[in-house]
Amino acid sequence: MVRKIEGPTRIPVPGGKLIDEHIGRVNSGDEAISIAHMVAPPGWSEPPQTPEFTEYTVVLKGTVLVEHAGGTTKVSAGESLVSAPGETVRYSTGPEGAEYVAVCLPAFSPDLARRD
Repeated sequence: MVRKIEGPTRIPVPGGKLIDEHIGRVNSGDEAISIAHMVAPPGWSEPPQTPEFTEYTVVLKGTVLVEHAGGTTKVSAGESLVSAPGETVRYSTGPEGAEYVAVCLPAFSPDLARRD
């Protein structure tokens, strides 16, 4: 079955980050995958999380910094990152902020993110 999704749902979060979920639990009722467009301001960060999903991140503009057990990985515009379930990660942005797309399998939910 083909489903057209008219537009995203904006999910409110603290810290000035904008999350527009196109596909996922909130906007389309999909639990298998979520696809969201994110815009995070300069210096934004979130608490560490140990998610129960794989997250694929494609950076469109700026820089996303990802802290993990092996150090900090800088992901710039045109680059991508994959984080595995069960790996503790902490996302933040560089001085110019970042615009990126996040895809989560299964779909993101606060319970599955397991934030500290």
